[in-house]
Amino acid sequence: MIIDKLENGQDYFGLGEKIKKALEYLENTDVSNLTPGKYHIENDEIFAMVSEYDTKSVEGALWEAHKRYIDIQYMVKGTEKMGYTNVENIETTVDYDVEKDILFGTAQGDFVTVEEGMFIIFKPQDGHMPSISVEKSETVKKVVVKVVVE
Repeated sequence: MIIDKLENGQDYFGLGEKIKKALEYLENTDVSNLTPGKYHIENDEIFAMVSEYDTKSVEGALWEAHKRYIDIQYMVKGTEKMGYTNVENIETTVDYDVEKDILFGTAQGDFVTVEEGMFIIFKPQDGHMPSISVEKSETVKKVVVKVVVE
């Protein structure tokens, strides 16, 4: 897991050409004006998912993990907490869906606060719990860039 401000995105270009392309997309695109939906950057190897939603309570929330894609989650508007745990700690409650590249489960983990202008990178070994309210529910806008594992 990596967490930082987008203005420091170039510090992570060495993680691979696809990560570089994804971070450049976030840096060079006016994502605040994108409507919710899917945006192809490089076919199905790199694409962005824009969403707006209300953050939720941690009670009853599930951990998630992916196998085929790395998540770069960028907060466009608002603030939310995101949980982190190693994927090995997740006790699967919803089996891995190959089509959606996701599994869900329960676990113990730590939380970080991701504010507007920040991004967080979750690799396949990083179980995570996004969309959690900091103090109370708020409407946020987020872009998740999915990068195929090289």
